[in-house]
Amino acid sequence: MFRPKLPTMPQPTGQVTPPAVVIEPTTITPGTPAPPSAPAVPASAPVPSRPTVQLTPGTTLALVGGGTAVVLVVGAVLVSMLLAVAVTAASVAVCAVVLRSLLASDAKRR
Repeated sequence: MFRPKLPTMPQPTGQVTPPAVVIEPTTITPGTPAPPSAPAVPASAPVPSRPTVQLTPGTTLALVGGGTAVVLVVGAVLVSMLLAVAVTAASVAVCAVVLRSLLASDAKRR
């Protein structure tokens, strides 16, 4: 009853043969080689591997302002979630006290 039932692999019936593959020979005709293309950029101009980022005082101020805004928004969301948990816990505690009081007063009457 408690032993697992393992599936068994079905045995092939009859003789199994691999499918026949037909190979047809093809002829390769040599073509004329393509002439080398001219470079699009002159060799004298160096190509930068990646664009450079220049920080001006305005962009630095914008980055600091954006970072501050993100921190304030995330902080406000976290504080509001903490406040929601605290309010929920307080309401559950009040309900527990009221129910305890009702059950205790009901037991005293009997």
